[in-house]
Amino acid sequence: MTVVAGSTSQQTPGTAPPDDPAPDDADSTPEPQPRSAATSAVEMPPGQGSTARGGSLRAEGEITAMFDEIAPVYDRLNTIMTLGLDRRWRAAAVAASRVGPGDSAIDVAAGTGKLAGALADRVGPFGRVAAVDLSAGMVARGRAATSDLVQLEFVLGNALALPFDDDRFDAATIAFGMRNLSDFGAGFREMRRVVRPGGRVVCLELTVPRPRWWGRIYQIGFGRLAPLAGSIAGRREMYAYLPASLVGFPDAEQLARLMAAAGLVDVTVRRFGLGAVALHAGRVPG
Repeated sequence: MTVVAGSTSQQTPGTAPPDDPAPDDADSTPEPQPRSAATSAVEMPPGQGSTARGGSLRAEGEITAMFDEIAPVYDRLNTIMTLGLDRRWRAAAVAASRVGPGDSAIDVAAGTGKLAGALADRVGPFGRVAAVDLSAGMVARGRAATSDLVQLEFVLGNALALPFDDDRFDAATIAFGMRNLSDFGAGFREMRRVVRPGGRVVCLELTVPRPRWWGRIYQIGFGRLAPLAGSIAGRREMYAYLPASLVGFPDAEQLARLMAAAGLVDVTVRRFGLGAVALHAGRVPG
């Protein structure tokens, strides 16, 4: 893990923090300091790459309808496409949130609540977890699957206008949902808003791995695998969106800059899945 922004501390290479699951193939490299971010684009400092888009490729209503449609097969296909490693990555996200018994957390773009359920297990019956998603189909399936967790509440809501007061939670998380927001920077700012000073904001997301030749191979492979997996469930066109959503999406370094621009400090990045998954974590000042 590498410290990205707002911190002078460093971690010994090749080690993981306490309670943090050892990555299957984590990678880390020094990340440059943030310079600027905009709603419509993520601007890189001169000489450090191109400008990335600042929001989803598709309209909010279109994405919501898509996830309503794929809700019945979403979890199963995720497990197939990640060879079951998605559970390990979620465990790393929970550890990065640093919540404990009795704490509160919010999981944004929660889907069917896989990460929210893991957070609920961590905070226990005296804690609280809010799982927020804009897809009624995802929320319905999540509620049905986690009805035994009294500390977990599903809320139909927008990630860019969370229905909670400022400083409400000890941590905010988002897993594989940032690419679907219409404004990435606004998503991080809203997560920061609802987290108390000293709390954590965690983002688990796909990214194009390095070096460039490996990233190209990955994009070609993912571009074929995702639609094939979707076709098994009769939803090929919808799953073709997944690899397309990586085109122009901020890379791990740019995403770290967005988090810092949103006011988060001590931003760190870890990579999993042969570099194809990035786990970002930052702290709300105070």
